[in-house]
Amino acid sequence: MPYPSRIDYDTLIATAVELVERDGADALSLGKLAGELGVRAPSLYRYIANKAALLEAVNLHTLQALFAAFEAALAAAPDDPTAQLEAVADVLRDFAHAHPHTYVMAMTAAPSAGRPDEDLLVSMILPIQTRVAALVGVEASLSALRGLLALIHGFIMLELNEQLQRGGDLDDAFHRSVAAYLAGWRALIDRGSSGLD
Repeated sequence: MPYPSRIDYDTLIATAVELVERDGADALSLGKLAGELGVRAPSLYRYIANKAALLEAVNLHTLQALFAAFEAALAAAPDDPTAQLEAVADVLRDFAHAHPHTYVMAMTAAPSAGRPDEDLLVSMILPIQTRVAALVGVEASLSALRGLLALIHGFIMLELNEQLQRGGDLDDAFHRSVAAYLAGWRALIDRGSSGLD
């Protein structure tokens, strides 16, 4: 059995993430995590106060990994807001499929049950809102961003829950939906109908 001193915070959180992805969010507990690490549960308290703090830490780890993927996608995409937002959409969907349990846990966390600090979340999303603003203008950017995230997340959740069962190419449907949404906002702005915020 490893000595507790050989455990560090990063190892603890990485192991918790692996546990959630392997066994689902309901499997996450300090007792199970201690068992995975080969230590007694009380030795975890030097790193994490309770299960709520553990949930928050796992969710923050997930979101930081997701936003790092966003940054890489934005850096690699052409200097065009539509192409950049389509790249963000692809990364979000790919991430959710690669990490379904931690994705769902992070995206459905209530403020009192493991959601990271709201100011931090806002700071993380601002680079994406900047790209939305470049497409639709600053005034409409929050509404357009919310709709885009809702479209992407809703599509992902339907996929993860295997509710899109009528055939067809889901990749094509996803890309067309995102492209149509962005084109629709651009057309709305071009017509001068942006007063939605």
